[in-house]
Amino acid sequence: MRRRGEHREVEIKLRVAGAAQARRLLEQHGFRRLGPRVLQDDAVLDTAGGRLRKAGVLLRLRRAGKRAALTYKGRAAAGRYKDREEIELALEGAAAARLERLFERLGLRPVFRYQKRRSEYGRPGRPGLIALDETPIGAFLELEGPPAWIDRTARRLGFSAADYITRTYAELYCEHCRRQGRRPGNMLFGAGGGR
Repeated sequence: MRRRGEHREVEIKLRVAGAAQARRLLEQHGFRRLGPRVLQDDAVLDTAGGRLRKAGVLLRLRRAGKRAALTYKGRAAAGRYKDREEIELALEGAAAARLERLFERLGLRPVFRYQKRRSEYGRPGRPGLIALDETPIGAFLELEGPPAWIDRTARRLGFSAADYITRTYAELYCEHCRRQGRRPGNMLFGAGGGR
């Protein structure tokens, strides 16, 4: 969604009981998968003192198969949606590893890694995008698009505004670890990673 010449990411998450149930729900409502299910491996970069986190911004390096992307996300505006500036740069080949080394030289290192298996869904000719994220802490639908579309789509899928989640996966993971009485690390599948 564009405002004042910049890209704004407007989204919410919805917790779902499981990926299979979510797939059926999306298909029942006319949403079709837009591509293959992809493992995304994300690294949040920050200074040792957490300067970016304290400023409410995020710098993320995402790897998904042979593709990678560097994303800046600005401070989220207060409200019932996560609404923030987003700038993304697609990277090819070994560029992600070189960029990570460059950031390390500048004092930015991975401070949190998280993984998810993502499938994207849409409806032909309609706005908005739904991502089904299977994470080590459960399954989520992420609805991104205009606020009115988010509200209509969430209602159509059986959710209300009370179900909206605007926290990041890092925040959800730390909350999950607190409930489990565990010290947070990285949110990864397999050893040391999740449930």
